Amino acid sequence: SPEQIKNLHQRFQQLSENQETISRENLDSIPALANNPIRKQIIEAFFDKRNQHQDEVGSLEEIGFEQFLMVMSHFRPPTLKTTEEEKEALRKEKLRFLFNMHDTDSDGTITLVEYRKVVEELLSKSGAIGQEAAKAIADAAMLEVASTNVPHMAPDDFYEGITFEHFEQV
Repeated sequence: SPEQIKNLHQRFQQLSENQETISRENLDSIPALANNPIRKQIIEAFFDKRNQHQDEVGSLEEIGFEQFLMVMSHFRPPTLKTTEEEKEALRKEKLRFLFNMHDTDSDGTITLVEYRKVVEELLSKSGAIGQEAAKAIADAAMLEVASTNVPHMAPDDFYEGITFEHFEQV
């Protein structure tokens, strides 16, 4: 809505200190993100070209308000007027956004290494469990995904990782 865009523009101006663009450093200064275990991934999502509806991979150094809006649009809820087809498209768009956050090398697959990193950041930084326990949880979860997506996998087969198609099904 126009009111939401106005509010987001005010927030953009505040973050950018009234400049035309914002950088990672501007987002890194948000107090609400300070203790978020996936702060780095959240910030990087704003600069990931895949989240800008561009058909290219890579990262931007700074983004303008339009690009800021593009990323923020991933968080919008469906309205009462949203059709089932539109809801499914929004769902897929949000899943793609989340997938991109964890596919840090932009190769189209969330590897075990990338997945371990996410799980370790989420679990071990809270202090509730150690890094080795977090690694074991990540390994077990990846094995579960592998057995679901590749049902006839031999014990010595190597699972490349989670593709977006697998991610949608999980």
